[in-house]
Amino acid sequence: MGLSTHVLDTMHGTPAAGMAVALWATDGGEPRLIKRLTLNADGRNPDGLLLSASELQRGTYRLVFDVAGYFKTRGVALPEPNFLNQVNLDFGVADPQSHYHVPLLVSPWSYSTYRGS
Repeated sequence: MGLSTHVLDTMHGTPAAGMAVALWATDGGEPRLIKRLTLNADGRNPDGLLLSASELQRGTYRLVFDVAGYFKTRGVALPEPNFLNQVNLDFGVADPQSHYHVPLLVSPWSYSTYRGS
């Protein structure tokens, strides 16, 4: 089914449109960049899945969300250094035939994630 993400800005109560995200493969030595993207108006990858069912492999991955950059573009006055700069979510894929949805709920001061459907 593939890999997807969705980011919601809990400070403003909106999708995190324009947030930069990077997807890395982290198993087997040095992390390997798979792709970079900017979230669309719905806070999702404009191309749909991050990885299709045929691309998703068993292993470990990291999603890196540019939280400080996003909130700065929204005009939020952040202290230096920022409390949250980038949020790194490390997760494992045990069954690549399943759908892995990795949402992020985020403000400048907190975040939450879970395996969604």
